Amino acid sequence: MSVINRPRPAWFHVIMVPFTLLWLAPIVFVVFVAVRSFDDIAARGLGALPASFSLEGLVTAFAGGRLGAALVNSAIVTVFAVIASLALAAVAAFALSRFRIPFRRTILLVMLAGNLLPPQILLIPVSRITQSLGIYDTLFAVIVVQVGFGLGFYTFVLHGFMRSLPAEVFEATVLDGAGAGRTFWSIVLPLCRPALAALAALATTWIFNDLIWAMTVLRTETKFPVTAALLNLQGGFSSAWNVIASGSLVAAIPTAIVFFVFQKQFVSGLLVGSNK
Repeated sequence: MSVINRPRPAWFHVIMVPFTLLWLAPIVFVVFVAVRSFDDIAARGLGALPASFSLEGLVTAFAGGRLGAALVNSAIVTVFAVIASLALAAVAAFALSRFRIPFRRTILLVMLAGNLLPPQILLIPVSRITQSLGIYDTLFAVIVVQVGFGLGFYTFVLHGFMRSLPAEVFEATVLDGAGAGRTFWSIVLPLCRPALAALAALATTWIFNDLIWAMTVLRTETKFPVTAALLNLQGGFSSAWNVIASGSLVAAIPTAIVFFVFQKQFVSGLLVGSNK
């Protein structure tokens, strides 16, 4: 019986119920605040149960906070950055795992070491580089930065997964006369689907929720992603908690959808090799 399908003992559920309620409490609180009117919150306090149901906070967030345009910007950056990152990482991992490239382990470690650097020390260099390249204050700059800083980790994970693939599979492709390109496209990528799905879910969450790099290479408010728009929303509607809560819920929905869509592949990708 696999780890996923193994039944849990009763004590496990008893212990996990309080943790689940503790995790859900902030989400329920934000939902209650989001559906209350401003007058209700001002009269009865932020912690009171809803005495009204109103979507005025949601309407204000989209109208006054430019949340709709910010969501589109975040979607553009996330989709292109995730696709480019995983495509480049898959090619790099395949080359490093299946070909005798000189210093390939050093190359892999150098790529991974880039993720260990504190982003705070790279803010000014990244800003200057994007300005010198002429891409500063563009969504393309955000995509390039996200791809550059995520590529090392994605390559490292896919490299380990591809090295664990059975050697007999590649020997069979050689006997069939398949080249490296056909082997990568027809054999390796389908076998790496769980790992790619897991990385896609993680990358979507990281990139969609990123704030630091967006604020580093962007200055025009109309180009801000949803995280920067929420920051402006908090400054412009500091006392309208229903507006801020509504904006936060809207910003959390896309990543939640991605996780639930890829949930099965995400879990299987994390558990690859656990039954070997």
